[in-house]
Amino acid sequence: MNYLSVENLTKTFSDKVLFENISFGIDQGQKVALVGINGCGKSTLLKIIGGEEQSEGGGVSFRNGIKVSYLSQNPTFKSGNTVIDAVFDSNEPKLKLIRDYELALLLAETDENAHEKLTPLMEQMDALQAWDYESEVHQILGKLGIHDLTQKIDGLSGGQQKRVALARTLVEKPDLLIMDEPTNHLDLDIIEWLEDYLSMQNLALLLVTHDRYFLENITNQIIEIDQGKIFKYEGNYSEFLEQKAVREEQERVVIGKAKNLMKKELDWIRRQPKARGTKAKYRIEAFEEIKKVASQKKESKEITLDVTAKRQGKKILELHKVGKSFGGKEVILPFSYVFQRGERIGIIGENGAGKSTFLNMITNQIQPDSGEVEVGQNTVYGYYTQKELDFKPGQKVIDIVKDVAEVITMSDGSVITASYFLQHFQFPPKVQHDFVEKLSGGEKRRLQLLKVLMKNPNFLILDEPTNDLDLMTLGILEDFLDQFSGCLVIVSHDRYFMDRLVEHVFVLEPGKVIKDLPYNYSQFRVWKEIQQDQKQQVSKDKVKKEKTTTSKMSFKEKTEYEGIEGEIASLESRKEVLVEKLNKGEGSFEEIAAWSKEVKELIANVEEKEMRWLELSEMVS
Repeated sequence: MNYLSVENLTKTFSDKVLFENISFGIDQGQKVALVGINGCGKSTLLKIIGGEEQSEGGGVSFRNGIKVSYLSQNPTFKSGNTVIDAVFDSNEPKLKLIRDYELALLLAETDENAHEKLTPLMEQMDALQAWDYESEVHQILGKLGIHDLTQKIDGLSGGQQKRVALARTLVEKPDLLIMDEPTNHLDLDIIEWLEDYLSMQNLALLLVTHDRYFLENITNQIIEIDQGKIFKYEGNYSEFLEQKAVREEQERVVIGKAKNLMKKELDWIRRQPKARGTKAKYRIEAFEEIKKVASQKKESKEITLDVTAKRQGKKILELHKVGKSFGGKEVILPFSYVFQRGERIGIIGENGAGKSTFLNMITNQIQPDSGEVEVGQNTVYGYYTQKELDFKPGQKVIDIVKDVAEVITMSDGSVITASYFLQHFQFPPKVQHDFVEKLSGGEKRRLQLLKVLMKNPNFLILDEPTNDLDLMTLGILEDFLDQFSGCLVIVSHDRYFMDRLVEHVFVLEPGKVIKDLPYNYSQFRVWKEIQQDQKQQVSKDKVKKEKTTTSKMSFKEKTEYEGIEGEIASLESRKEVLVEKLNKGEGSFEEIAAWSKEVKELIANVEEKEMRWLELSEMVS
């Protein structure tokens, strides 16, 4: 069943054709990714499909009756909105009802008269059978770390706003979901949850992402935009790479044959007398078609990153009990470390754990509250931050680079001009003399990366370097970093990037000392799961240990064991009675509050009894 049809779509930007007469469709349950180099028009295509931009030709149509949700790369919200306003900004009756119910619950916490509004809303929830939906909404909000629904959107960080926008698209339960870079600014745990969630949902998906694990595990078709055309590949990311290599090799063969044929046809054209030109019109027309094919250029999109790094001294960077607090809260607990030559460290931690604070301290952007940072005399930082490229209105691309240096020293000792270096980064002369504001988001990030590498650093710090960079750029950047001889510190939500480049990780957790673990990201995840499993086995292990010191249960323990199952059943029965009363909405405000409190206590009591039953049953066995 077809959900989306794109027919003969054409779009230009300034004098550049992004794509021309492209057509494709998406069926029910199909999960499709758009890929291509920065500036090829991926985000623009999504904006056209999402109704945010117009095309010069062609059209977009959706199947009647389906629900479509669009997550833009930079979501916007109404000024003054709270989180609950933004998440439930929908005309869907059930969502509107859930929003009203949640608002009434929030009001009931401070207003005793709110139960008058709560009771009829609970009746409507029963009538629309919305309780399961409400539970699913809460699960999505919880997984995305959205807990305070009363916060103003204007006061949230960019990453928090992205999570709210993501929640808004998911709670709508769309039939077709369109997403532009959904993993940007998300914690690694949330990315993995989102990956699992989308994999299990029976929805159609069209997304742009540079996350290669995401592409590998979710997509079943990839559409590439290349030189204004689209190419379709069935399968996930690894299958795309294989098929793309075959296609490009076939194209090189076709272009080579066309060039040979063109030489023969050109010779024939030139030999013909002008008076006989009309007699072989068909052949002349055929020649023009051959000429089009032969004149195609299969240019390599590779970016050559071949700058030299300055030699490091004996002392590189030393941290001596470095700590930092904000507002009386310790963000970085005293931490000591001596960096060695060629180290490759990944920084892992949820948003707010202090990753950027740590990087800013070691680069002397901010001063620690305690301890000392000692930087080696020969250490030269290259710090690639999440901040947007700084440029003046009317400034040209070439001017950005020349502000850093007129010439650049390569790894073999040769010297090249700034203009030639820009060409290595796929900024041709025409683009170099164009205005920076005309560049795409990914092209600006690439230019920012170029500025960092031009300084020939030997201590390279990359804070979320993969955001907005295309897959080709990422591959070439990784190849360069493989050969980089200096120290490398990376903060990234790109799991593939981390796995390929880092040798050990610093793990930052609120209120805890930084852990140094000898793993890449995937190895760290395995280690973390093992730690969680071990915690869950603590009670069981404790019972086994006690079992070695006693051969039988005491009389008191036997009595407790014989009666505990009945106690659990009694508690569960009481809980069911209270839950039924709450669902019916009967009773005064004071009674509803008391029932709710008792249910929480009952749940905790049952869990405690079940754990005790497990301990006693181990002793019996």
